[in-house]
Amino acid sequence: MIQDLKSNARALSIETAHGKIDTPVFMPVGTLGTVKGVMQEQLKESIDAQIILGNTYHLYLRPSPEIIQQAGGLHQFMSWNRPILTDSGGYQVFSLAGRRKIEEQGVEFKSHIDGSLHLFTPEKVAIIQRLIGADIMMAFDECPPYPVSYDQAKLSMERTHRWLERGLKSFHDSSPFHGYNQVFIPIAQGSVFSDLREKSAEYVCRTDSPINAIGGLSVGEPKDLMYQMTQIVCSILPKDKPRYLMGVGTPENILECIALGVDMFDCVMPTRNARNGMLFTMDGTINLKNRKWKSDFSALDHHKYSPVGTKYSKAYLRHLFSVNELLGKQIASIHNLAFYVWLTKEARNRIIDGSFASWKNKIVKSLVNRL
Repeated sequence: MIQDLKSNARALSIETAHGKIDTPVFMPVGTLGTVKGVMQEQLKESIDAQIILGNTYHLYLRPSPEIIQQAGGLHQFMSWNRPILTDSGGYQVFSLAGRRKIEEQGVEFKSHIDGSLHLFTPEKVAIIQRLIGADIMMAFDECPPYPVSYDQAKLSMERTHRWLERGLKSFHDSSPFHGYNQVFIPIAQGSVFSDLREKSAEYVCRTDSPINAIGGLSVGEPKDLMYQMTQIVCSILPKDKPRYLMGVGTPENILECIALGVDMFDCVMPTRNARNGMLFTMDGTINLKNRKWKSDFSALDHHKYSPVGTKYSKAYLRHLFSVNELLGKQIASIHNLAFYVWLTKEARNRIIDGSFASWKNKIVKSLVNRL
């Protein structure tokens, strides 16, 4: 581990069955076995993503764990030979609040596809992820909304801890289906309450897991509260093990949380915003749907981190969005993912050469600009 001298930023390496991951790292979200609009070859060759995500809840519904198992696991199914992490479905406890019922046994979901009922338990989720074949498997947790009362956050956190014990037992009592090692990762919860975050982080530490995660943030709380809770948990989690902050966030959020000691990030923002015409650049964000870009023939981005930034003009991409051409969404998605991946790789380089803190403080001022 290499530690930045002026912050808590670190550079680590994680060994998995499908390759090494150098941190800090951004993980593109491939919910259904695909990062929307981007081919696997582009993810590897143009963007150089080290690892991507899949989602247990969505892959369970379609195509099903059985189909993925028959294909030889998700890596084989989607032709991706680098690491994969699967979210457990805990976020869907939050995002599908109107379609689920939480009980001690688990969560009953009403499918958003056909309304059928499905029970997710900590044990079942571990086995589903075994079948999917992810290198990194997340524990099933309860992600509470914001705002939430202290008492409800405490109940939610305690249930997450009980589910963690059950999920760990299911993981240890089972074996990989695809012939390679998998790891099972706990998640610290506690909403925006300092004492709950401390208790949950201490509980997670006792599992002695190879990676530890921070969940339940970036769900609507002010960013200062997100940073405060992240700092509390990072101060307790082991210094020699990677920390994964789930679902975060903007480029600014990522750099600030790297400075707090976070190593791994994921977020749908680069691809979701791309499909709506928003580009992230080192100089700030660009809304390509704005009329001001109609006759702007300058490059999307003059920096070299983007494989498409210097090839296409703002006017051309605005035209593609104005006629609802799919290529526009694809180009924007490739650009944004390349930017996010570059940002975390550059952060690693800066940590190693000792310039991270000054670089971060300077670049954050540009990242928040609206161009």
